[in-house]
Amino acid sequence: MRVETPQPIVVLDFGSQYTQLIARRIREMQVYATIVPCQIAFDELVRMNPQALILSGGPASVYDPSSPHCDERIFKLDVPILGICYGLQLMSAKLGGRVEPASRREYGFAQLEFDSGSDLLAGFKSPLRVWNSHGDHVAEVPSGFHVTGRTENAVSVIENPQSKMYAVEFHPEVRHTEQGKEILRRFVADICGIKPNWFPLAFIDESVERIRSQVGDGLVLCALSGGVDSAVAATLVGRAVGDRLTCVFVDNGVLRKGEFERVTAVLRDKMHLKVCAVDASERFLARLTGVTDPERKRKIIGEEFIRVFEEEASKLGDVKYLVQGTLYPDVIESISVKGPAATIKSHHNVGGLPADLRFRLIEPLRELFKDEVRAVGRELGLDEDIVNRQPFPGPGLAVRIIGAVTGERLRMLRDADAIVLEEVRRAGLYTRLWQTFAVLLPISSVGVMGDARTYASTIAVRAVESEDGMTADWARLPDELVERISTRVVNEVKGINRVVLDITSKPPGTIEWE
Repeated sequence: MRVETPQPIVVLDFGSQYTQLIARRIREMQVYATIVPCQIAFDELVRMNPQALILSGGPASVYDPSSPHCDERIFKLDVPILGICYGLQLMSAKLGGRVEPASRREYGFAQLEFDSGSDLLAGFKSPLRVWNSHGDHVAEVPSGFHVTGRTENAVSVIENPQSKMYAVEFHPEVRHTEQGKEILRRFVADICGIKPNWFPLAFIDESVERIRSQVGDGLVLCALSGGVDSAVAATLVGRAVGDRLTCVFVDNGVLRKGEFERVTAVLRDKMHLKVCAVDASERFLARLTGVTDPERKRKIIGEEFIRVFEEEASKLGDVKYLVQGTLYPDVIESISVKGPAATIKSHHNVGGLPADLRFRLIEPLRELFKDEVRAVGRELGLDEDIVNRQPFPGPGLAVRIIGAVTGERLRMLRDADAIVLEEVRRAGLYTRLWQTFAVLLPISSVGVMGDARTYASTIAVRAVESEDGMTADWARLPDELVERISTRVVNEVKGINRVVLDITSKPPGTIEWE
């Protein structure tokens, strides 16, 4: 993997929920892909020197005056272009075709029938089961294009091999599409002729050199959480600047049970980092008193983190740089910089930073997905316990307590969460699951315990499987595991009399509740 490559594949984002998956699938081929807003200035796009362009899907209709568009000059760049869903419709409309509302919309699975002479689908056997999500269709293809694939209701594949332009109405980037990744590989490797250029060792070497160039002889502070992201970021920066790096691990009052002591020991004894452990729990909890809005929680915690780091930095001298383990999904979900998609939630590393931040940020993992970070961590020699740690949100248990954060509610959630993790580990499922945790709901209900009436709180158990956190399926936990968790939580955690299981995937839900 490399952060900077002379010629990336550039994905223009038109607002699809699947845009990130396009880049993700291409990176799985060890080819660098990056996402940019569809409205990117043409000159800026040219400076990126792309090897190919991919036009993403999107929820709009191309004939709507307010729909997102791109500079039409991209079609004259003489690089291969692949349009997906809205990208097919946009390509058709811009190049002289016609798009109109479909009499029968296609959402979900469809059967794709395609010609044996298709360039894009050469080597595949018709038909293929594909995933659609569109209400418009191409009624007339542009001059020079020919239709090579159809579903029952719509033109589904159009091609202009002479101009190196291809487009599909379905979504090859989603797992639901049969051989979808191989279709993308056909475009990337065979049609574009792009060879692998995205490797852990190259990423490490380039990151270290770039950090050295950025920092010079300056002092650096690293915000550590104990998770794989900040651990890899710290290790990379440590390689670049040596003992001029000081790591700060803050107890913000909303860590898991025993987390502060356990993580501090790991950072010092296993990772051999210079760690300053700061117990700032009281000041964080004081600022969170009475706060129920999740965005306010995130912003308060993000701002307070920075204030703690500033105070610690003042003890060390003239510290100008702050390292964070921000990842690509954090950026995508926090800020609508990748196209017209709406912000889902602010991330503590991104949307929660104060405007008067005095540090210059170093975010070496900003363009990586989680599994790419884990691959880099292994290449750096990090302990597998650190590499395989499940993600934990920067705002911690504050966003797993729905409503106000109090000492008593923290106690209940910590105790319940510890039971969930213990039982999942005992079942041998911890590394198989993307995340597993408990959520404290603002719901009390009637129960019966020891022949007495109770009126107590409710815990939701959340367990999901995912590759990168951008999409996730709820995990089908064994019944006996769910029973053990429920029984132990109700019996052992005072104040809880009901346990429910969250069976929502992402989308439509997010992994965290707040």
